[in-house]
Amino acid sequence: MMSARESLKRIRQLSVLLAIILFSAASSVEAQTRISLPHTGFMPEDIAVIVNDDDPLSRQIGSYYQQARRIPENNIIHLRFSSERSAMTPKEFQQLKATIDQLTPDHVQAYAVAWTSPYRVGCMSLTSALALGFDKKYCSKACAPTTLSPYFNAQSQYPAIDYKLRPAMMLAGTSFEHVKALIDRGIASDHSFPNGQAYLLSTSDKARNNRAMSYAQTAKDLSGVFPLQILETNLISDHQDVLFYFTGMIEVPMLETLGFLPGALADHLTSFGGMLTDSSQMSSLRWLEAGATASYGTVVEPCSYPQKFPSPAVAMFHYALGATAIEAYWKSVAWPGQGVFIGEPLAKPFAPLLREINPGRYELTIFSPRTGQMRIEKSLSAAGPFKLHSRQQSIHRGKNLIHFRFNEKTDGYLKLQWN
Repeated sequence: MMSARESLKRIRQLSVLLAIILFSAASSVEAQTRISLPHTGFMPEDIAVIVNDDDPLSRQIGSYYQQARRIPENNIIHLRFSSERSAMTPKEFQQLKATIDQLTPDHVQAYAVAWTSPYRVGCMSLTSALALGFDKKYCSKACAPTTLSPYFNAQSQYPAIDYKLRPAMMLAGTSFEHVKALIDRGIASDHSFPNGQAYLLSTSDKARNNRAMSYAQTAKDLSGVFPLQILETNLISDHQDVLFYFTGMIEVPMLETLGFLPGALADHLTSFGGMLTDSSQMSSLRWLEAGATASYGTVVEPCSYPQKFPSPAVAMFHYALGATAIEAYWKSVAWPGQGVFIGEPLAKPFAPLLREINPGRYELTIFSPRTGQMRIEKSLSAAGPFKLHSRQQSIHRGKNLIHFRFNEKTDGYLKLQWN
């Protein structure tokens, strides 16, 4: 009997075969359907969008996101509840969660939440409660460790299957214009391989600077992958190449002077950044308004445990593998119960890109956080068996351009694999 993961892969393979049948005329489109690339991150069919029909802004956001990302209609989940508050009670949430679970298609791996409030459930963030279920072990007592997420730094691409967990991210903003711009940035980032900088700030705020102790190792681990600057300062300004920005401050000044590239991840370690609409500190929404594509903040007092905040090294590593923003960010937080994830979930700036540059000649762009090898295998049948088509090619850290020839009449089907 097939496992759930095998069944999902088989469905995707059948989708490719159907595409081949539908595009039976010889064309670039047909040729590319005969070339199989590794799955590196979520696709639109993997995301369910949760909409609050009692909130006009939520309806507007959900509708735009569905159209912009071509989310299947069956993946849209409609709820009705009061949104005029920052938090809901665990009892209220459990009732909504039962409806969400009932309406979620089995193949869905993650949620996009089409509202900004409420962002909290009791002592947990809304996104973590949706992913993990409301459970006090994920928020524990004040100033104490919480339960480890099984998704932390995981290699899994199917969290709903492997861990019974669906990560969630909020399409958050104070207006439709803000959220539309966020969504558009996420889409613009896809396969763009932005040539941006990672800024890791070691600040004078000792209580909020505890991620800085890992920066040197991060720079070593990601050498040759991203240009990375470790700066002993409380702010940066006037940089137009910001791809990652990690810091620790109550407020982060001069964001309006920065140029965030599409797909940028940015956050500040502080107690209440995840209180999106009513924080006494800088709300994490300010990052999105400044041009970042995803961010994170805690909704209740976390007491400065670095495990409750994103690990820059882990987030950047998984992003470089071609994961989406929701996957990379979620995998970077060991104890996510008190933190809310906001942004455009499907942004994937480093997902591989295949294009035909001349008839029968293809260029594959791969981004990698490590060295490895790529194999090209071919078969006359989509079902295989596949055999080595050409010698293995070396993959280096960072951006790789690989050229190869393919004739669908003689080569049949190609499978590209790398590690």
